[in-house]
Amino acid sequence: MKIVVAIRQVPERGARIVLNAAGDALHEDGLQFATNEPDAYALEHALALRADVGGEVVAVSIGPERAASTLRDALAKGADRAIHVLAGSLDALAVARVLAAVVTQERADLMLAGSQSEDMGYGQTPVLAAGLLGAPHATLALQIVSNGAGLSVTRELEEGWRQNLDLPLPAVVAVQAGGIALSYATLMGIKRARTRELRTIPVAEFGLALAPLLHIVNLAPPVKRKSTQLLQGAPTQAAAALIDKLRHEVHIL
Repeated sequence: MKIVVAIRQVPERGARIVLNAAGDALHEDGLQFATNEPDAYALEHALALRADVGGEVVAVSIGPERAASTLRDALAKGADRAIHVLAGSLDALAVARVLAAVVTQERADLMLAGSQSEDMGYGQTPVLAAGLLGAPHATLALQIVSNGAGLSVTRELEEGWRQNLDLPLPAVVAVQAGGIALSYATLMGIKRARTRELRTIPVAEFGLALAPLLHIVNLAPPVKRKSTQLLQGAPTQAAAALIDKLRHEVHIL
């Protein structure tokens, strides 16, 4: 089974975020980057499938030169080879177009990706890629196993529910964080990664129409507010007041 794993590079968790002068993108000087966590889980599922049924795992990242470090980490964890599509900022549809082109070029049986990115959080790219490929897909996957004819996928739904799906191949699966243990690159893995192929392809070589349909006008950090309310009265009265506030002020009930 040949598996393409889409991996995005995102700012490290806890990093101090500064916007550029225009206020529409991050100021990257001094910013540290890491692998998008849901994509790291997608890689783990790919490696587990390869261990079960054999085949090849190809890590793919679309981004600037710095994204190569994320691919080297994927190679150190066990990916067989990597493809770095050198590109600037692309919207979700453009990324999906490039991924679909890579999957087609590789004649892959399966594309895995995280359910969403930790920076933008659109949650659209794997589904759009599946549509472009005309392939069946599943989202929010926690378990992926081969059933001989295809895949059996367990999806996470609301309120703790699970859904089991059988997918024929080729297919696209968007992976939810969790459901499988993350591994770490070993010293031997890091050494082996130096001998594995990491191919760089300028995005222009695909000849795709990548004009953005989404334009970011402005970014802003969340406003921090502190508000404490003390609910007076008997426990039953305080509980009733709390439910009323959650329902009518916070709107979570």
